[in-house]
Amino acid sequence: MTQSKRDRRTSAATFLGRCLLALPLAWSLGMGLGSPHAQTTTNPNLNAQLLVGARQADLAQVDRVLAQGAAPNSRNRLGKTALLLACEKGHQALAQRMLSAGTDVNLASLEKVTPLMAASYIGSEAIVRRLLGAGARVDALDRMNKPAAVYAAGQGRTAALRALVEAGVETDAHHEHGLTLLMWAAGQGQDDTVRWLLERGARTDLRDDRGLTAADIARQAGQIVVLQRLEAAR
Repeated sequence: MTQSKRDRRTSAATFLGRCLLALPLAWSLGMGLGSPHAQTTTNPNLNAQLLVGARQADLAQVDRVLAQGAAPNSRNRLGKTALLLACEKGHQALAQRMLSAGTDVNLASLEKVTPLMAASYIGSEAIVRRLLGAGARVDALDRMNKPAAVYAAGQGRTAALRALVEAGVETDAHHEHGLTLLMWAAGQGQDDTVRWLLERGARTDLRDDRGLTAADIARQAGQIVVLQRLEAAR
């Protein structure tokens, strides 16, 4: 094996290990609340109040400051809009209010986390479908090159993943380091999601850039139940 090939496989192994074992940590790096400090706008005070209201899920305050002229696309110091804050917490009414107010549905945080990624991570199918209906892009990538579907698969959010697939996400697409949605779900031991993906026809023979299948990944991660399901599906 050449040195470059060994380096590539080592890099892939490092990436997979970190992502599969520390997905919540990786998410927290892009999802921290931070202080509600608005960026350049016509009325910084109102925009700051909008972000505070969104963080606290205070619909009355959100409605009041929007009516007074707060900008729907106001962002805090981490680049998060009120819509993104709502999606992080699964607040459907607030998310709908911000969409109705005209918030850019694809406006991401500084970590490149979009509202769709946030809703997919927590598994809010209702918000995911609202965002998709408003034009949310399923192919957007965060700073770790993961789209919303990877978060849904890795977290076992089957209903949210179903909505994404119905919106055009390919179940067998290769993501960073050749990992498929089935591989992500398998490595995290998400048996319900693995079962659903298999029912959708997800291929078990695909390999990542280390040459590992979903079953291999499940075996390495000690996910016995998932491994048995994958072996039975061969």
